[in-house]
Amino acid sequence: MQPSSSLFPAIRLKPKGDARKIRHGFPWVYANELVTDRRTKALATGAIALLEDAERQPLALVAVNPESRIFGRVLEPASASLPEGGPDKAWFAARIARALALRETLFDAPFYRLIHAEADGLPGVIIDRFGDTAVVQPNAAWADVRIEALCAALVEVTGVSKVLKSASGRARGLEGLDDISMVLAGTAPEAPVPVRMNGATYMADLTGGQKTGLFYDQRPNHAFAARLAKGARVLDVFSHVGGFGLACLAGGAERALAVDGSAPALELASAGAAAMGAADRFQTRQGDAFAQLEALNAEGARFEVVICDPPAFAPSKQALEAGLRAYERIARLAAPLVAEGGFLGLCSCSHAADLGKFRAASIRGIGRAGRDAALIHTGYAGPDHPMHPQLAESGYLKALFFRL
Repeated sequence: MQPSSSLFPAIRLKPKGDARKIRHGFPWVYANELVTDRRTKALATGAIALLEDAERQPLALVAVNPESRIFGRVLEPASASLPEGGPDKAWFAARIARALALRETLFDAPFYRLIHAEADGLPGVIIDRFGDTAVVQPNAAWADVRIEALCAALVEVTGVSKVLKSASGRARGLEGLDDISMVLAGTAPEAPVPVRMNGATYMADLTGGQKTGLFYDQRPNHAFAARLAKGARVLDVFSHVGGFGLACLAGGAERALAVDGSAPALELASAGAAAMGAADRFQTRQGDAFAQLEALNAEGARFEVVICDPPAFAPSKQALEAGLRAYERIARLAAPLVAEGGFLGLCSCSHAADLGKFRAASIRGIGRAGRDAALIHTGYAGPDHPMHPQLAESGYLKALFFRL
């Protein structure tokens, strides 16, 4: 195979660009860091380029998207070789096999996040596995244009018979990509897929649900909450398909109330409760979470365990201040619902709100509610969501558990 430097066009950092950051493993190159002449701007979306520093020393092989703020995503060091057309089936297969080996070490059943983007060597790519079905989110242009090779490698390495493409989510819009989901291999499941986690059963809608159909990242935090819930009344706010509530029922909770704005999600949660024989201990309330918290306070409701797992209130730096106010408000409304000596779990999946800022907002809200609190546990995403050590955004999930 020819040296990659002779196969691909070169793009170059500006003199003020931080080449050392790239050499140390940072996986993104921003458009404002590059010399963007007409030739660079004319590169095809998804093309491979050789990234050079300002002195024209090779840094890395990157996939480019001239339409994105993240102009280049690092695929390989400059010394590596790639096929002339860029990543092919064999290249994808090697990455997927490496990721699969980790998951098979961690889990005894094939239900997990298989590929977690940059941390698994496939920038912008998410793959969740549900038994013999895999759901792919190609949230970066370079992977979207090579989806056939990616799908073929996925089937070959894992043996799944069904592959679905999920095109929902904010990230694809930022890359200039479409929102058209489709079946890539096999046929789409005709019914929600039951997933067993922490003794609970979750019903995952792989074609019409949020993101890939289920949030695997909270698995260890569900398990911690379940340890607190034996004999407890549990309130699960922003419950989606019953995440914390069903885990707590499996852990011996007396009963659980799930609150969510989505009627279909709550129907799946109820189906999960029925599948695990806990329908008589499970209730739902549909509506705006803030309004439902206010209503429960007005009713004088109390619970030994209250968990709030909202969507990303701060998905970007521009939304950070408003997002932190929302997290504080959630804590202020949720804290009065916790019985004396009970537990409050507060979660954030906003990468723009780091742990310190999220914790401070949560503590302010609890204080404004007039409650004394001790922070007893801080949780993160499970090990099937590895964190890229140079990319803080990949460590997005935080879960704080307080005793009030």
